[in-house]
Formats: sequence, structure tokens, C-alpha cells
Amino acid sequence: MNAPRHAHKAGRTVSSRVFALLNAFSQERPALRLVELTAVTGLPVSTVHRIATELVELGALKKERDGTYRIGLRMWELGSLCPQPRTLRDVSLPFIHDLYETTGENVHLAVLDGDEVLYVERVWGRRSVGVVSRVGGRAPLHATGVGKVLLAHAPRELQQAVLAAGLKRYTPHTIVMPGLLMRSLQEIRETGIARCAEELSLGTASVAAPIHGPDRRVVAALSVVSHTVTHTRSLAAVEPALRLAAMSISRELAKGYAGGPEAAGPPGTVTPIRSAAR
Repeated sequence: MNAPRHAHKAGRTVSSRVFALLNAFSQERPALRLVELTAVTGLPVSTVHRIATELVELGALKKERDGTYRIGLRMWELGSLCPQPRTLRDVSLPFIHDLYETTGENVHLAVLDGDEVLYVERVWGRRSVGVVSRVGGRAPLHATGVGKVLLAHAPRELQQAVLAAGLKRYTPHTIVMPGLLMRSLQEIRETGIARCAEELSLGTASVAAPIHGPDRRVVAALSVVSHTVTHTRSLAAVEPALRLAAMSISRELAKGYAGGPEAAGPPGTVTPIRSAAR
């Protein structure tokens, strides 16, 4: 079993070993047995068992009846204290709900984390198309609407790193030619809108727009995702509402940063997207 891309190599310190164990969990592997944790972390089975037992007692891990381990609620509580996603989410949520009420489709809020998309909020309904995304989940930059927005406004070094790593094909419609992708990113910068049809999963299409921080750099992306069969009509119709929602969130972030009466959070808690690949 290969370690997740974001897992750190196990070191000699206690903290590095604890984080190596926690980083073994991912969206693809939310539940792991002791032997799997040992294989992913490279730590001795006795060490993994001892650390896992302590983390269960602390609430950081949960042990199921079948012997598998999952991330515990205490980790979720601690994660919710992270200022940048929380401030961004708190400011964005009213506009996200308004956008959902207008469109009736999935609405996503995402940020750039290393060389991946990280979803920090999602609103959907019973009639919305089924999607693979979830809050806290990750997705590739080149095959999603929000990812293309973030990649289009990322430093050239990150764009080149993504191209050098290879563009994975997820469907027959995924853009895997570097030149075509770069032309698409240029168009996104010019128009302020990214359009993505069936590039990550068949049957879905999305439009996305950038959210700017106080210094006008892009800090997040907002998208609407619908059924492919209706995207030509529905997504074109929601682009004005999407642009308005993204602009409104950007405006509120600027107010919060400036310390105005509608403050979004403490100054400095909204940071520009990070360009360093993990």
C-alpha cells in the first residue's frame, strides 16, 4: 500500500510519528486496520498500536467494532478552529446559500492546498446532480472548474510543476495536453469564468469563478455543478449569479481585512493561495 501524497515520512520524534499515523488516512482510505497503518507509515506494528491506542483514548481516532480505525470527532473540532478556511467559509456561506436557492444545483467553495483542490464548503439538494466531492475532500486542479480557476491564477512555478507531474486522464474529456490546458487557463484569466464538462466524472459539468482577497489575489474559487444534459442552458444562465456571488464574497473579505463593521475575521486570517507543491 502506497502512502498518501500528503503523508510525511516517519521520523524519530513522537510528534512526527503521530502525524505519520494521522496522515495515513485519506478520502480514499477513511478506515484502516492496524496492519494497513503499519504499511502506510513504515513504523513498527508495536509503535503503531501504542500510538493508535493513545489517540483513541484522546478522541483523535475512533476504533470500530471490526477493528478498523477512523479519524475521531476531536480532530474535526480542532480542524474547525483553523482561521483561514473558517473565516472564508463564514463570510461565504450566506452567498453560497443564495446561489443555491437561485440555481438549485451543487455549489462548491474551494481553496488551493499545495497542488490540489481542497473543498471547504458544499451546498446541495435532493435534485442536485450527484458529485464525488465532499467538504474536506480533494480534487485535481486540471480536471475541475474550481481547480482551473485556482491554477489559472497561481504562480507560474506551480503551473509548470502541475504540467511536469503529468495530467491524469479521468474521463475521455479530461484535458491532458499541456498546451491546450495553458490556453484554457489564459482564457479563464481573461473572462473570469472556468467551464468544465465531464472532465473529472461523466454526467457533470461546472462553471467556476475566482474569489479575491484584500490584496486582489485569488484566495478561493466558487462553482456551480449541474447535470451535463442541462449544463448548456442552466450553467450559462447562472453565470451572472455566480459572478455576483464571487464578487460579493470578495467584497466582504476586503471589509473584514480592513476591520470594518462587517468584519469577516481577524486581519491577516485570509491569506493568498499557496503555490508550493507538497
